[in-house]
Amino acid sequence: MPGPRLAHNVFFKLKDASPAKVQELIAACHKYLNVQPGILFFAAGGLCAELDREVNDRDWHVGLHLVFVDKAAHDAYQDDATHNQFIAENKANWAGVRVFDSLV
Repeated sequence: MPGPRLAHNVFFKLKDASPAKVQELIAACHKYLNVQPGILFFAAGGLCAELDREVNDRDWHVGLHLVFVDKAAHDAYQDDATHNQFIAENKANWAGVRVFDSLV
């Protein structure tokens, strides 16, 4: 039986949260963050405006969701050149980044 998978969820709050800038970051996620080995699931998208319940955290603009085969694949992803390029090209518009990692 395989060990636990690692779910890596990142929520970006943007300085410029215009629709164009939200789409630009989503496109960058697709370009740079789904090419590393060991990824079982990838998704990136914007906040769902229709879900506005009291329990919904709405203090972000773009969500990135990855599930890795194991922690070692996640750790390799963190050091991957394309991951680092994504950060370098996009961090200037980040007002905040929150990361939630869990074993699933």
